Amino acid sequence: MKKYIVEFIGTFFLVFTVVCVVNGMPDNNFLAPVAIGAALMVMVYAGGHISGAHYNPAVTLGVLMRGKVASGDVPMYMIAQVLGAILAAVLGATVMGKGAIMGAEGGMPANTAGAFVAEMLGTFALVWVVLHTATTKSTAGNSYYGLAIGLTVTAMAYALGSYAGGFFNPAVAIGCAFNGLANWATAGLGLVADFIGAALAAVAFKAVYTSMDSTD
Repeated sequence: MKKYIVEFIGTFFLVFTVVCVVNGMPDNNFLAPVAIGAALMVMVYAGGHISGAHYNPAVTLGVLMRGKVASGDVPMYMIAQVLGAILAAVLGATVMGKGAIMGAEGGMPANTAGAFVAEMLGTFALVWVVLHTATTKSTAGNSYYGLAIGLTVTAMAYALGSYAGGFFNPAVAIGCAFNGLANWATAGLGLVADFIGAALAAVAFKAVYTSMDSTD
C-alpha cells in the first residue's frame, strides 16, 4: 500500500504543477517546462526509494517489460497514478481556479501524424533515461537519476510539446483532459503514443543493456 500512496502523491503534484503552471503563465512565458521538470525531479527523489517513483503509467509499462516491477503491482500503480492526476486536475480547476473541468473542445491536432510521433519519441526518451539511470546495477546508488529524469521531461517539452501538448505520460494526458487543458481526442492520441513509445524504449533498452550485462 505504501508504494501506491507514493505513486498517487507523486503523480498528483506532477499534474498539479502542470495545471497551475500552464494555466497561470502568460503566453510569452516559456518557463513552464522548467517548473514541470523540476516538480518531477523532486518527486522522484522523494519517492524513488519506496515505489521507484514512476508517476507515469508508460514508465510503469517500461519498467514491467524491464522486469523491475512485480506484475501484481502494475494495476494498482496505474490506478494510483490516474487517480492522482484526476484529483490534481479537479482541484486545480475548482479550488485554484486553474482550468475548466473537461472544458476543452475540438478533435485531433492538425498534424496528427506529427503529434503522434512527438508523443511517442518524447515518451521513448523519458523511459529510456529512466531504465538506464534508475533500474541498473551499474548505476545503483547514483545521485543524478532524479535530475536526469526531470531534465528529460523539460527538454522533450521544449522540443516536442507544441505538437500535442507534451504529455509523455498517460496520467498527465488524462489529467489535462479533465482540467480542460486538452480535448479528449488529443489526450487519447497521447495515451496510445505514450504506451507505444514506452514499449519501444524497453525493447531497445533490453537489446543494448542485457548484451553488456546479462546478469542484471
